[in-house]
Amino acid sequence: MQVAVISDIHANKVALDAVFDDITRSSGADGDAPDAVVCAGDVVGYNPWPAECVAAVREREIPTVMGNHDRATAADTSFRFNSMAAAGVEYARRELDDDAIAWLSALPDTRTVLDGSIKLVHGHPDDPDRYTYPEEFSPSMLGDEDVLVTGHTHVQGHERFEEGIVMNPGSVGQPRDGDPRAAYAVVDLDDLSVDERRVEYDVDVVADAVDDAGLPERIGTRLYDGR
Repeated sequence: MQVAVISDIHANKVALDAVFDDITRSSGADGDAPDAVVCAGDVVGYNPWPAECVAAVREREIPTVMGNHDRATAADTSFRFNSMAAAGVEYARRELDDDAIAWLSALPDTRTVLDGSIKLVHGHPDDPDRYTYPEEFSPSMLGDEDVLVTGHTHVQGHERFEEGIVMNPGSVGQPRDGDPRAAYAVVDLDDLSVDERRVEYDVDVVADAVDDAGLPERIGTRLYDGR
């Protein structure tokens, strides 16, 4: 069974559409399209399409956990955020209706899916807001699941241990590993392998939309560098 893993969409509809298109195209003649999609949180924040991205995840019934930007938006707080992050949260709260806010509020910090084979967290199993980079992955992070999915750092990577896989699919909407392309991954639960993928998308469209929305310019320009 193959599962597409996404995280840190951050209200970037253009990047999300490109990733969904790539997931669909991956079916091809070999019939290897992912059987499911899961998300490690931060559907909203930063970019100017929070309502559209929430709707896209909900319509596809993608199992999702709560990211720190999701929580800040739902709770109407931008505690400890920099000016760009705070602006994205404030914008999301203006753009989302009560139903979307309620959906964000109901997201769990931890979620186990696909008969216990995959566990989703945003930051770390012990702390949803802890930044855990790929070089910090360890078998001690794993429980009974075969695959632990993290997000939060926006840095793509994975490690395979005897106990299972710890992975971060990277960020769909705001990569920070020096590669500006949208990031996601596909994990094969049969052989416990991970295929890390990158997808080109039109950053110009996003940068222009950031400007049109009155959001901080740096939210858009940093996307060109993947930082």
